[in-house]
Amino acid sequence: MPYAAQHLTEPPTRDAIDALRGPAVLEFGTPWCGHCQRAQPLIARALAERDDVPHLKVEDGPGQRLGRSFGVKLWPTLVFLQDGQEVARLVRPQDAQALQDAVQALTPTAAD
Repeated sequence: MPYAAQHLTEPPTRDAIDALRGPAVLEFGTPWCGHCQRAQPLIARALAERDDVPHLKVEDGPGQRLGRSFGVKLWPTLVFLQDGQEVARLVRPQDAQALQDAVQALTPTAAD
């Protein structure tokens, strides 16, 4: 399945994020943000081989509680989660290796 991610029309609640099981990447930004647009090819390459890692793109801005709960100040901010807990964070990523390292550090979900 090729990489494709779009901003969610309705952001998840913090409780829903905290309840996630397994690895996930939460990306805060906006579709019109130049920094966000420039980072997309790097993010796509880093996630290309990790179909097991959901990528949740959340449109952020004034009044958006989820971004505030994570202390987001700049876009894009990527929060790497394992079982709903933050394990890494990259702000305005420009280094492909840093992104790759953060994605590879996420532990795949164990088969039941």
